[in-house]
Amino acid sequence: MTTISPIAAAGASAAAKPLDPRLKQAAQGFEAIFVRQMLASARKDNFGDTLWGSDQGHDTFTAMRDEKFADITAHSGTLGLAKQIEDQLAGKGSPAIPATGAKP
Repeated sequence: MTTISPIAAAGASAAAKPLDPRLKQAAQGFEAIFVRQMLASARKDNFGDTLWGSDQGHDTFTAMRDEKFADITAHSGTLGLAKQIEDQLAGKGSPAIPATGAKP
């Protein structure tokens, strides 16, 4: 007869237990913020592009477009950052960087 250790049983039940939807939503929200910041940083320098000029309407449209693109990217899982964050917060992943003073 095969016995399962309590540690293995706890790990199996944690893997079978669905994650909290709020955790997924928070991770996707963080990824969307990250993508928005990347796009804003990329657009900071216009490289002399004066085709559209510099008006408030264009800036607003660009910000709205970037926000929508960031939300779509986060919800689609294209970058995978939200999934990594979700797994880490749920305790499913191993930390990428060991704690100070920890020995491998």
